[in-house]
This record gives sequence, structure tokens and C-alpha cells, in this order.
Amino acid sequence: MSYFEPEAKVFACSQSKELAEKIAKHYGVELGKVTFSHYSDGEFQPSFEESIRGLRVFLVCSTFPSADNLMELLLMCDAAKRASARHITAVIPYFGWARQDRKDKPRVPIGAKLVAKMLETAGATRVMTMDLHADQIQGFFEKPVDHLYASTIFLPYVQSLGLENLTIASPDMGGSKRAYAYAKYLESEVVVCYKQRKKANVIDTMELIGDVQGRNVILVDDMIDTGGTLAKAADVMMERGALSVRAICTHAILSGNAVDKIENSSLTELIVTDSIPLKKESSKIRVLSCAELFADVMHMVQNNTSISDKFIM
Repeated sequence: MSYFEPEAKVFACSQSKELAEKIAKHYGVELGKVTFSHYSDGEFQPSFEESIRGLRVFLVCSTFPSADNLMELLLMCDAAKRASARHITAVIPYFGWARQDRKDKPRVPIGAKLVAKMLETAGATRVMTMDLHADQIQGFFEKPVDHLYASTIFLPYVQSLGLENLTIASPDMGGSKRAYAYAKYLESEVVVCYKQRKKANVIDTMELIGDVQGRNVILVDDMIDTGGTLAKAADVMMERGALSVRAICTHAILSGNAVDKIENSSLTELIVTDSIPLKKESSKIRVLSCAELFADVMHMVQNNTSISDKFIM
């Protein structure tokens, strides 16, 4: 390798190792060796077990709770910086704390901004992520951010279903832009759910803006947490005469009894990526891997080529 094209290596945090192994395989390298030493009080320390001096390192770590995942990534960035890595790219398929992107009431933090600053301070020279909860989070970083879209993965699958009378739906007003983008590409109609919450993760009322009578509906969202919104939306749409309701969600958080809610809902299928390890299997949940997408973009970053052909909408 020339000085301007440093060799690349891929490493993983402990909870993202399965996805990282897939990414490394598609990239064409072995997953790098890193060990974690644990103290009796829960403190841990990562250690790269091979030289990374002068190299580009890709650190694969989704920062879903617990906070240990984020802390692992921060410590690995710091270790790579101190081991003289030339470039440190934090590959974060799921960017946690992204729902804290603004002050929506007094005396609360902007968690996404804080995480961005911590990553930069730890040594990350570039960030690669997918389907941020809010696009403006890219502006929280002073380093380059490659924001990928899971539509590259989902749209071919939707087209393979061959559904007639297709309607794309947003489960809330905030996701309408995403729904319209999918609908434009698929040349389909759009409906939007309007919901009001009593508190976080608890829906008070939900209304449907648009007609789903005799339509095959696909709900589109960036993440599914408790599953309450999608389950409620699916039930409302079936009551309004929809032929079927499916859901596309990039990040399968699926906390609490979310999987049971999906199983007992009117949803025909929930399609997600493997940005977060699936906690529980379900006959209604289909997982599409994002490993090839990340590996391809990592190659493009390594070779300093444009990644624009990975955006299909």
C-alpha cells in the first residue's frame, strides 16, 4: 500500500460482533482481533491484539442500550488513536440516543449532540451510520458523516413481493417525508397516521389521514421500540378495509414485550435489518442484512470514491 492508501482493518464491539463478521466477510478481510478485560466492578478495557499503526480502522458498533455499547466504542476509538491509527471510522449501524436531537421541553439534554462530541473527542475521524432518527444529527459532527439509507435494502424486497394496489404509510407525522420518498420510488399512494401520546411510548389516540380501503399497505419507519405504534396502526388500517398491512423498520429495538405485540397484531410481516441483534425470533419478523451495504461503502471510503450510487431514492 502507498502512503496515501493505508491498509484497512475491521474491528467490532462485543455486542455487534455478528454483524461485524458479516461486514468483514463482504469487505474481504478477517475480523480484527480485539479483547475486552473486565474488572470485578463491571469496568472493562478493550485491547487491539494486532498492530494498527498507520492504518485505517473501521470500528463496528451499534450504540443501542445499555450504555456499555457506547462506552466500548469510545474506548476503542481512544485506544486506536493512541495506537497511531491513521484514520478511525466509527461504523454505527444504529446510532443510539438519536431521539434526543433537540430540547422538546425545559431542562433536558440534547443527547445526540453529546454523543457526537464524545465520539470526536475519543478520536473518531469519520462516522458511518444508517437511517438516523433525525437527519440534522449529521450537523452535530465536525467530522465527515456517511449517512446511509436502508431503502437500498428494503425497496428491492418490496418490489419482489409484487403487491398490487400498494399504499405506503407513515405511522406518524414526523415520518411522512420518509413515506413520500418510498411512495415516489414505488409510484404508490400515501397515507399518514396522526397520533397523540399521553407520555413516551404510550399512545392516547390515533387517526388515519387517507384511504386504505382495498389496499395493501406498507408502514415505513426508522425504528420499532415497544411496537405499540405499529400494532395500533395496523389494527386501525385493517378496520378501515386494508387487504394487508406490512411494516418496514430499519432498527429492531423491540424492547419489553414488543415481539409479542407484533405476533398478536394485524401485521402480516415486519421487515427489519440486523443493525441491532434480534432479541427474540418470530414468524412475522424477516431480517434483511445491512452488512453488504456497509462493506461496499467502506470500500468506497477506503478508495476515496463517491458513494452516491448507493442512494436509490
